[in-house]
Amino acid sequence: MENQTVQAQELLSKWGLHNATVFRNPSVPLIYELSLSQPQSEDPTVRPDSINSTGALVAYSGKKCGRVPKDKRIIKDEVTERDVWWGDVNIGLSQDSYNEVEKIALEYLNNREKLFIIDGYAGWDSNYRLRIRVFCSRPYHALFMKNMLIRPTDEELKKDFSGDVDFYIFNAGPQIIQKPIEGIKSEGCVAVNLTERKMVILGTQYAGEMKKGVFGVTHYLFPKQGILTLHSSANEGENGDVTLLFGLSGTGKTTLSADPKRRLIGDDEHAWSDNGIFNIEGGCYAKCVDLSKEKEPEIYNAVRFGAVLENIEYYSEETREVDFTNISITENTRVSYPLEFIPGTKFPAQGGHPKNIFFLTCDAYGVLPPVSMLTPEQAMYHFISGYTAKVAGTEVGVKEPQATFSACFGEAFLALHPTLYANMLAEKIKKYDTKVWLINTGWSGGKYGIGQRMSLKYTRGIIDLIHNGELKDAEFENFPIFNFAIPRAAKNIPTQILNPRNTWKNPEEFDKQILELAEKFQINFKKYEDKATQEVINAGPKF
Repeated sequence: MENQTVQAQELLSKWGLHNATVFRNPSVPLIYELSLSQPQSEDPTVRPDSINSTGALVAYSGKKCGRVPKDKRIIKDEVTERDVWWGDVNIGLSQDSYNEVEKIALEYLNNREKLFIIDGYAGWDSNYRLRIRVFCSRPYHALFMKNMLIRPTDEELKKDFSGDVDFYIFNAGPQIIQKPIEGIKSEGCVAVNLTERKMVILGTQYAGEMKKGVFGVTHYLFPKQGILTLHSSANEGENGDVTLLFGLSGTGKTTLSADPKRRLIGDDEHAWSDNGIFNIEGGCYAKCVDLSKEKEPEIYNAVRFGAVLENIEYYSEETREVDFTNISITENTRVSYPLEFIPGTKFPAQGGHPKNIFFLTCDAYGVLPPVSMLTPEQAMYHFISGYTAKVAGTEVGVKEPQATFSACFGEAFLALHPTLYANMLAEKIKKYDTKVWLINTGWSGGKYGIGQRMSLKYTRGIIDLIHNGELKDAEFENFPIFNFAIPRAAKNIPTQILNPRNTWKNPEEFDKQILELAEKFQINFKKYEDKATQEVINAGPKF
């Protein structure tokens, strides 16, 4: 322990830090002890940490219970100015302003009684993985990143983490910005310096900023090595066939990727190299709202010793049983746990080249087919579009279906222009003969409020037919406007639902609704047309 402390102090001195008590890669029990014994936060919105009835560490991030995209800044320098996709997603910050932000963070961390250092990898493929080092003052942040990064062996720690690493995170989240800094408009900032490979967090204690910060860095560094980064889940069949599943919130990505007949590779972040696909993370960060043992037993059972529950309420303080239906703190309740907590997970968490890719969409307009086979050009178009729909109840003020588009199904994390990732995807699906399917898990027989949600039984049945190879050999017909290839028939699936127009009582209303949705696609895609090829533009809906 003494030698470990000496090594930790050496790692701190590089940054001008000299904390008396440093915990480098502490054990889970020690983190629990330190978490429960820490003094009450100066921030009144942060409750003391506790342990729930199943042994998970319960922590609170304060008034910010989710990411704050408007506070994210990318340092604009000679290198990044040419590369980065600047705009609403990536807002620039000068090097001078970054230096001020980093100084504030280091001063804060330097004045903490206890400091934590967490080392880990991003990426399961040893040829490409990044070495990450996190400095933080809150024990729960340390446990969170111990879960979310890939945990090195003792031998790997000595070999790969004895000195400098590939990327640093300085999490001084409890410290707000108290003076004007050019380019920063609030009391918080997530500043990413891609050239110097550092990230500073101020003014937010939400742990997800660290996870997604690492993901954003891989979106910048990996493509430069020919590796495609993907906001997707992945699983593998008994024969080694890999499937990628893309989908925004509410599309069923988590549910459909947890297939008892297949091994989980990962639930959220992957990369695709010449060797195949690999998970970027060492853990999962799952939503907890309405979590139950009946609906999602794997995630429910992962809420145990070593997991971190974030921003939840108890049924009672005495029993410490969690009320997963309670969203009084936030709708974004979360649990972080290592991949090992999910039975059937594949280790190492990597696989071959995908045989199938699913773009999941919850179409609340009720006009998209339950399954469509896409051409490579259509795959690029719909990958760039990243469509789903919000319905009443998902957000305040949403009363009618609202089309939502997120480029590459993860626009908030893209460092480069979406067409770059789409071009890489097209190259890989052509090279490895990957089939791409659009799966509608939304409404059929009418839009939201009139029709019915697509049966999970039928969606699973369709996916099973794709996995066993039966569907790609089916007879297909053209679905107008969007020009998708859709099957005329599928085993154990009602023929009527395969073409959604047949499920509407009033076909004329369907025709009106599909034109409305097609127009939304066209309007959204205009912002990408300057860098998209004519073939990709032509792959969109036409009317």
